[in-house]
Amino acid sequence: MQNEQPKRKSPRLRGYDYGSTGIYFITICVHNKKRILSKIVGERSPIPYTESHYPNTVGEGFPLPYQFAEVNLLYCGKIADKWINRIPEHFKGVSVDCYVIMPNHIHLLLRITKDQNQKGTDGRGNPSPTEISVNSVVGWIKYQITREINNKLNKTGEKVLQRSYYDHIIRDRDDYYRIYKYIKKNPLCWQTDILYTE
Repeated sequence: MQNEQPKRKSPRLRGYDYGSTGIYFITICVHNKKRILSKIVGERSPIPYTESHYPNTVGEGFPLPYQFAEVNLLYCGKIADKWINRIPEHFKGVSVDCYVIMPNHIHLLLRITKDQNQKGTDGRGNPSPTEISVNSVVGWIKYQITREINNKLNKTGEKVLQRSYYDHIIRDRDDYYRIYKYIKKNPLCWQTDILYTE
């Protein structure tokens, strides 16, 4: 089954304000692409599945193929899931429209709607000096995931996620729905994904 790979851009576009209002497609990979976040399980079904069968997604429904694929989060994936859901608490004016936690990477549709003077919070509602931008949001979530996984494993300084990340600025409604569908269908196409590893 084919799932058209969206083009990912990295490094950042020179001169672009990544703190400006907009929607961004973000891909964060596990260090060395180790499969520590989830397992993909699936089976064929005679009934066409819709978005209600896919956890971790919101928005309008899209018809999907006659196949079921489910993301079963592993221990590290559950930690990632927790911190993804805390993004809007920490960064007011930032939301996650859609995401999926694959075995060795995470896809996010990140929406920034804050005004230019707004800042983040420390997670307890207190103002934080951190300006809201794609880089600050991604840096924060990567730090939180890595810190908690290392704490649980009684390790310090172990790399969990790759240092860099891929980003794509959503251009228009068609681009948004193309990426949205790609994220939702990603579990179905895991074995043909560009990030697939054995």
